[in-house]
Amino acid sequence: MTSVETIRQSARNAMAELLDLAKVREGQLFVVGCSTSEIVGKKIGTDSHLDVAQVVFDEIYNAVKAKGLNLAIQCCEHINRALVMDRSAMTWEEEVNVVPQRHAGGALAVMAYEHFDDPVMVEFIQADVGIDIGDTFIGMHMKHVAVPVRLCVKEIGKAHVTACRVRPKSIGGERAAYNEALM
Repeated sequence: MTSVETIRQSARNAMAELLDLAKVREGQLFVVGCSTSEIVGKKIGTDSHLDVAQVVFDEIYNAVKAKGLNLAIQCCEHINRALVMDRSAMTWEEEVNVVPQRHAGGALAVMAYEHFDDPVMVEFIQADVGIDIGDTFIGMHMKHVAVPVRLCVKEIGKAHVTACRVRPKSIGGERAAYNEALM
């Protein structure tokens, strides 16, 4: 298994790079999908690790909070990829009744539920930026139009890492002019 400190450093580097490239603004919503099983080199959903989740959560939470963003953690498919977020970050989302567990929600969701000031579970969000650690498919929780953010960090532990941000839809056709800063 990759050392916890190597995992911590990879998570820190990925977050720094993503937040630098993603054109984030204070108050936006950041979503995370993470399989600690994949981080330790196992198949997703087979070997959750709370110790690994704690390290990854700490790095992501600290980076997101430093930028003034709100955080949502996607659970696993066993609870339909519901999300944990802080009640203060809710706008239109509807609360659902489920509590993430290590093997039904995932280790990172458990960490979020334990560490948020007032955790709440929701089914759907529309995030502005996100990171996917271990191919958990966060795309269902992104606003339109999601675009990839290519990171130098390709793995955290043994887990494949991808990231994305959103941009406004370009409308109007061939006569339209666009604000390049939003692309």
